[in-house]
Amino acid sequence: MLPTRGYAAKTRAAKLEPFNFERRQPGPHDVLIKIAYCGVCHSDIHQVNNDWGIATYPMVPGHEIVGKVVQVGADVKKFKVGDVAGVGCFVDSCRTCANCKESEEQLCDKGPSFTYASTEQDGKTPTFGGYSSQIVVDENYALKVSPKLNLANVAPLLCAGITTYSPLRQHKVGKGQRVGIIGLGGLGHMGVKLAASMGADVTVFSTSKSKEQDALRLGAHHFVVTKDPKNLEALANQFDFILDTVAAPHDPNMYLNLIRRDGVMVIVGVPDKPLEVQPFSLIFKRRRLAGSLIGGIRETQEMLDYCAEKNITADVEVIPIQKIQEAFERTIKSDVRYRFVIDMNTL
Repeated sequence: MLPTRGYAAKTRAAKLEPFNFERRQPGPHDVLIKIAYCGVCHSDIHQVNNDWGIATYPMVPGHEIVGKVVQVGADVKKFKVGDVAGVGCFVDSCRTCANCKESEEQLCDKGPSFTYASTEQDGKTPTFGGYSSQIVVDENYALKVSPKLNLANVAPLLCAGITTYSPLRQHKVGKGQRVGIIGLGGLGHMGVKLAASMGADVTVFSTSKSKEQDALRLGAHHFVVTKDPKNLEALANQFDFILDTVAAPHDPNMYLNLIRRDGVMVIVGVPDKPLEVQPFSLIFKRRRLAGSLIGGIRETQEMLDYCAEKNITADVEVIPIQKIQEAFERTIKSDVRYRFVIDMNTL
């Protein structure tokens, strides 16, 4: 076993503290990655607080992981020592169901092994995440990362990047389409960058007027303050696609009414209370409401390659691990532009 250092929540809603644990020795198909950076996702906070009722403890959060391969198993073909690699939201899946065979492992019928607060496919061995010094993962569940990009800025692509890229691709967003992004946080700012790079005309919907200049800098063409409903009235039936990234309770109907006939709104944010959808918001214009969960390994690699080609990364604030509690508190207050990333060399 490999002695590993990390930070963990020992119980529900506990402050994270130093935690020593063991990783498995790399097997024939495994790679050992020394973690350089790990992003701080809002879902890390939800999990630590057990907001979704599925948490397990002790918990080492973190699923936006980049680092360097320092050891490879005898049968590994995808990586060599010295390569830069990433690990996203899951580290294994059943590999035999229809979804896994179609490279949609995130939708595994048995359930994927999430990177933390989950179990390996044996259903017993706990998984620990990227707020740690190293991680062992099967080569088929690790991603190749371009060394040309700043790795701290790449880390959030492993969750925020693929969470927004996947629905944009699945719904064929492109040139000439009007796209709305609800919220300008960790997910929303990536949605703006990606949608704009695909040629869409992008509008950001936000409650914060102060974010307008940032939205335009990130690539948005328009900015709408949603606190005044009158700002939305003139936009009815105009959008082809809207991406809802908001993790706080809100009214989805005010945005559904902005979608034109046969348009789509995709939810990727997860509020802690159910959203109430009025059927007429969908029925009269044959609008569709959908959800999306990250992406499979193939699509995540596609996203990383796309971002490397387009020079797209996340806007981040790099912190030492010792400031993780402050980062959690500031994330809850939306006081970050736009993702905290932990420098794991400070561990």
